[in-house]
Amino acid sequence: MRSIDSFPTNTIKHLQYRVGRVFPFGATLTDGGVNFSIFSKEATGCTLLLYHRGMKKPFVEIPFPESFRIGDVYTMMVFGLDSETVEYGYRFDGPYDPKQGLWFDKKKVLLDPYAKAVSGRNVWGVKPDPKDPFQHRGQIVMEDYDWEGDKPLELKQKDLIIYEMHVRSFTNHPSSGVKYKGTFAGIIEKIPYLKELGINCVELMPIFEFDEFENYREIDGRKLYNYWGYSTVDFFAPKAGYATSAPFGMETDELKNMIRTLHKAGIEVILDVVFNHTAEGNENGPYISYRGIDNRTYYLLTPDGHYYNFSGCGNTMNCNNAVVRSVILDCLRYWVASYHVDGFRFDLASILTRDESGAPMSDAPLLESLAHDAVLGKTKLIAEAWDAGGLYQVGDFSECSRWSEWNGKYRDCVRRFLKGGAEYAPEMYLRISGSEDLYDERTPEASVNFITCHDGFTLHDLVSYNEKHNEANGEDNRDGSDDNASWNCGAEGETDDPGIKKLRLRQMMNATSLLLTSRGVPMLLSGDEFANTQYGNNNAYCQDNEISWLDWNRLSQYRDLFTFTKNMIAFRKAHPVLRIDRYEHCYNGTGYPELSFHSLKPWALDRNAHNLCFAYLYAEDHIKFHTEADAFLYICVNAHWEAHEFGLPIIPKEYRWLIAADTYAGLANAPGDDLPFYSREQITLLPRSVMILIARAS
Repeated sequence: MRSIDSFPTNTIKHLQYRVGRVFPFGATLTDGGVNFSIFSKEATGCTLLLYHRGMKKPFVEIPFPESFRIGDVYTMMVFGLDSETVEYGYRFDGPYDPKQGLWFDKKKVLLDPYAKAVSGRNVWGVKPDPKDPFQHRGQIVMEDYDWEGDKPLELKQKDLIIYEMHVRSFTNHPSSGVKYKGTFAGIIEKIPYLKELGINCVELMPIFEFDEFENYREIDGRKLYNYWGYSTVDFFAPKAGYATSAPFGMETDELKNMIRTLHKAGIEVILDVVFNHTAEGNENGPYISYRGIDNRTYYLLTPDGHYYNFSGCGNTMNCNNAVVRSVILDCLRYWVASYHVDGFRFDLASILTRDESGAPMSDAPLLESLAHDAVLGKTKLIAEAWDAGGLYQVGDFSECSRWSEWNGKYRDCVRRFLKGGAEYAPEMYLRISGSEDLYDERTPEASVNFITCHDGFTLHDLVSYNEKHNEANGEDNRDGSDDNASWNCGAEGETDDPGIKKLRLRQMMNATSLLLTSRGVPMLLSGDEFANTQYGNNNAYCQDNEISWLDWNRLSQYRDLFTFTKNMIAFRKAHPVLRIDRYEHCYNGTGYPELSFHSLKPWALDRNAHNLCFAYLYAEDHIKFHTEADAFLYICVNAHWEAHEFGLPIIPKEYRWLIAADTYAGLANAPGDDLPFYSREQITLLPRSVMILIARAS
């Protein structure tokens, strides 16, 4: 029996329609029809356009009667549509006065900001028809996926091993060995590899719909795309070009199947989200959606109507406007509820704190809303705590302890120390212990520690290049950061020198050792575990080729590095003292401080002195951490180019030291396979190496 308020009251051509329901926004299947609802504060009129899939002209245009506008929302329910083949868009009428920030143009057909799928980019790299005036069309999604009881995993944040990846780069190289290269389905094929490595959380670079042909160009026969996707077209729709099934309209199901399968393997999914700007750019950019719907609501504008550009990409979203704030909340709720996403990493998150004039706020409404939202209550929230406008807020995303942050200070400090920066030793102690100087109002979980990420050198390139080499980007090597704190170990780029190659491998292992024995949440860049290279390119945002694709041939070439990384991850998982979720400065049941720092002589460290050699001791109380026995972990670090003798701290007489890892020897043992070391007094660390000792009762 159909409810009485769903009966149509108007007819146009063969379709019947009536006033719709305000909520939810977007296009929603309901009561035998489709409910369309869209906001515009300043428009004077709105028309719904309906298309048969792939057709350039609409088969019907339905103007919204004034009685169909409720407040600032136009809403209509249309009956008799085939939801699987219909596409839709809108025209908005209103004043055109760019100096006042008004850009209405009733000739433009616009994408619904709440569209759950977008047509027009179903196959990656297929050029759109430039004569098509409406290249991004909304599609209607049936929310009927069978999750088979799945839900977000809600793993403890302190236990995460995050692995940042680009969906296409991860499997698109011919060496990947997967059938569905460069797709969500391709990631499924690599789940056994992720499990072997020990990953329990993947962080995906942007998968919301974007246009890879934004700023497309060809240079010397090389096609350059908007490859990374940090320029969103639609926040509610997955990137169809990442789905092998998109030509059949199944991209939403393919993505859900990937997430469900990852969850079955115990792996969470975090999405990199870009709410700081959109693909519409500045005054010279295209009409896609927001500009023509309600420009002054969605964007930060100067008094003369220009776009503030705190994103470095032409425009900045007005994130703390009440309407825009609701869009962001609705979007994140949708991805958690409908896609079972476990968390979000917010690109250039400092923009989320800016008010309508662009000034930063101490208590930004959006951050508070996200922290307190009911649906997001168990969702990980990770901030990239800076923006392109110069706002740097590492340590300041403290709303209700819900936020964690990419710790850029950790990255910078470790890089500079490992290349020989003795002056960074005092800061190293802070970074290894969980950056309490930054997150004292929270916990070590707030610090997402990383040494490399998509933006910058890979780990291999960090130890192989002194300078960036971005010539392939076609910008005369001007793009990308010049401040990389890298060191090529004696030769720029590829070399056959065996000494340099051994040193580079050791430096990669040194970085991995520090990362995985630091308190906080470690994040690895995909491919670093087998020395993936971008050939010195530190800004491969446009490279859909061997520069960006992971070369899986290197897995066999650098098997020792892979095994080292795998075993270091296992070591971290085996020792909860490394993953503590609070700051404590106390002795525990072992009779030792839970974490202490040392010089070449135990207990004699001057924490303010410049130093290239130090050690840190973790004392793991088996009662507190629910392990089988007490354990002592002693991590000795020698960043000097000479060997040094490290004295060992006195431990109970029934304990003996074992070697868990030695980067000079190029090994990290699987937990339980530690090598005996019989001296109880000292150990020699060879140049630029890290050694990890473990002591248990014999």
